Amino acid sequence: MEKTRVSIVSYLNSKPFLYGLQNSAVAREIELTLDIPSKVTAKLSFNLADIGLIPVAGLEDLDDYQIIGDYCIGSVGKVKTVVLASEVPLYDIETILMDYQSRSSVLLAKVLAKFYWKKSFNWENTCNDFQNISIKGKTAGVVIGDRVFNIENKYRYIYDLSEEWYKFTKLPFVFAVWAANKKVSESFEKVFNRALQTGIKNMAEIVKLEQSNFPGVDIDGYFNQNISFELDNEKRAGMKRFLELARKLEKVELQ
Repeated sequence: MEKTRVSIVSYLNSKPFLYGLQNSAVAREIELTLDIPSKVTAKLSFNLADIGLIPVAGLEDLDDYQIIGDYCIGSVGKVKTVVLASEVPLYDIETILMDYQSRSSVLLAKVLAKFYWKKSFNWENTCNDFQNISIKGKTAGVVIGDRVFNIENKYRYIYDLSEEWYKFTKLPFVFAVWAANKKVSESFEKVFNRALQTGIKNMAEIVKLEQSNFPGVDIDGYFNQNISFELDNEKRAGMKRFLELARKLEKVELQ
């Protein structure tokens, strides 16, 4: 039987989903790969994967898609691992480095800059390890994922982009959803969704498994206070609002 190709991001916030997919009946039906967010989008766009935990901004790149399951990577207020890091206050920043790993987070920063902060910046592409070597003076950087744990005490100013979004809209923010680039059967979606639920229900076990990989990080607090996994109506409203604002931005090339 041909397996369904599933691409998932390899960050801490996706570990509950990874656990569920690897420890449930659906494991026999899927071929699972770990990728950075931008690669998940590319794989679905070029039909190199069938289902992906895709950044919300990447949905616009798909000719056709179906959001599946009842879960996402979202937050209500502070998310902790999507930030703008800077040595100077927000309104002294002149240049923002765009994290090459995430399109949605960079787009969120651009939306906030135009519609909430109401400030213009120079936007520059980045390469590996920019978060440690290139953020200095009036040059800040959008940094996402597990790398934030290593720099959150390095820079004087850390602006949590999900928290800024909530201040602006009073809506949750959705960073990634499970999407398929073709129709999936109702029976497969049920089994897949049940696997995701298995991961969420075993959060305590995942905390034990991952704690040694993240010394000094309150993983339990991160999962239960910063990440919100249910794709409910409020999150769908937040996602819709974000995409509406994003479409109003001038079209720019994002890494």
